[in-house]
Amino acid sequence: MNAPAYRVVNPATGDLVEEFTSIADDDLAAAIESAHAAYVRDRDVPVADRLLPLRRAASLLRERTTELAAIAAAEIGKPLEQGRGEVEFCADIFDYYAQHAERLTAPQPISSGSGRARIERRPLGVLLGIMPWNYPFYQAARFVAPNLAVGNTILLKPAESCPRSALALDHLLREAGVGEGAFHTAFATHEQIRTVIQDARVQGVSLTGSERAGAAVAAAAGAHLKKVVLELGGSDPHVILDTAHVAEAAAAAWSMRMENLGQACNSNKRIIVAAAHYAEFVSELTKLASALEPGDPLDLRDGQFPPMASRAAAEHLCAQIEDAISRGATLHTGGTLHTGPGAYFSPAVLTGVTPGMRAYHEELFGPVAVVYRAEDDEHALRIANDTEFGLGAAVFSTDIARAEAFAARVETGMVAINALAAEGAELPFGGVKRSGYGRELGPLGMDEFVNKRLIYTA
Repeated sequence: MNAPAYRVVNPATGDLVEEFTSIADDDLAAAIESAHAAYVRDRDVPVADRLLPLRRAASLLRERTTELAAIAAAEIGKPLEQGRGEVEFCADIFDYYAQHAERLTAPQPISSGSGRARIERRPLGVLLGIMPWNYPFYQAARFVAPNLAVGNTILLKPAESCPRSALALDHLLREAGVGEGAFHTAFATHEQIRTVIQDARVQGVSLTGSERAGAAVAAAAGAHLKKVVLELGGSDPHVILDTAHVAEAAAAAWSMRMENLGQACNSNKRIIVAAAHYAEFVSELTKLASALEPGDPLDLRDGQFPPMASRAAAEHLCAQIEDAISRGATLHTGGTLHTGPGAYFSPAVLTGVTPGMRAYHEELFGPVAVVYRAEDDEHALRIANDTEFGLGAAVFSTDIARAEAFAARVETGMVAINALAAEGAELPFGGVKRSGYGRELGPLGMDEFVNKRLIYTA
């Protein structure tokens, strides 16, 4: 029997709550066979007939919002209110594909002078989804919903720190009526993941996680010619070209940076502010950060912040900040790793970060606002694009034309203008450069793992 690898650790106290044994090799082989059999059994079922379980899943998610949010709070320290928002977003995703999947997969006629042609969107088969810990329900939903709708079957490998969330979603989907064998949760090891990828019945892999994990999975998938979608890290720029209300702009930027305690791929990790507003903006951010005290994620009050997801994550962030300070950056407030086994890290404001520091090039996955001063729009653009990441960006200006012109030159997969982020079940999510490739959500999210088959009749 495999040793326990999946563990629930209370991030507020560091206490081990529960352990789960990773899946046995024989059970994993049976899950792959079951998923393949379900695909063969159901691949010709019309898309319209697949959608009732998606609607039921959306309904169950809304019924159990608080229950599921409490699981995420216990596993990764996500505040209950934010957890409820995550679960509600999942319900929106299932509803979106239940409503639009039939249209999105309808045959697409192509004009041809010599005959009749159309493109059909057909399922590929068994897919492997490798999920992160920071949004245990949402990340799974955006992979699962469109692929179940189109007729693919799924093996889902959750993060090792979120086994309860994974099991809760598994039970919910079964209750919603997802067909026998169409969805499996697998507490797999890294070695077992390689075994799954090389299996001829598995047709594709989607991973959300670190660059290192993405490179390893892409290499394994490439060796076996499997389709891959990667959603990796980000160091998103949040650019303020001008504003009529600096305090409001700072409060909005801070709210985005503190969402999920900064532990989000598309969080605004680099805040770039026009020189005219820079000093006041930094002052306002510092006030907001300084006012926060640690709190209980299950009962988080105004003026409190939760723990990070793990002590190891907090220690990694602390090392990045200490490196920046040692090389001349200015810490305005916070940046303290609290004593004890918990994962509390005081939200911080950092300026003076330069290319020689880890904080300039690495993703800061936690509650740290790094602020840069931009002398003009061209300078702001150089800072925004001076990164190996390319997930999202936000651009703010009272002049829409100016903001749109700036956004057109930002090297990311997503740009929001005068909004903190572009998020919605109907809006594609994904990046470029080292932030990965492929898209999830919206119409593009349904187009990744399908056979776009040409049918031509002379």
